[in-house]
Amino acid sequence: MREGIHPNYREVLFVDLSNGFKFVTRSCVNTKEMGKTDDGRELPLFKLDTSSESHPFYTGTQKSVNDMGGRVDKFFKKFGKTPAK
Repeated sequence: MREGIHPNYREVLFVDLSNGFKFVTRSCVNTKEMGKTDDGRELPLFKLDTSSESHPFYTGTQKSVNDMGGRVDKFFKKFGKTPAK
């Protein structure tokens, strides 16, 4: 491999700011801070607003379009499909 053309691919600590969930994975993301893992390692730190631990889709708290109190049915009654001619 040629020197100086590849990104800095290393282990990075990602932290979900909404619930404090931490995970380590390899990444090329640029970071300015360092953080400690649970096992004591000092790694570059990247802060996330949402991760799979807090996103409504992955936690099962996301509302389905069909569970919106009849709004979908009301829409179809008002603007329903017309029969094909």
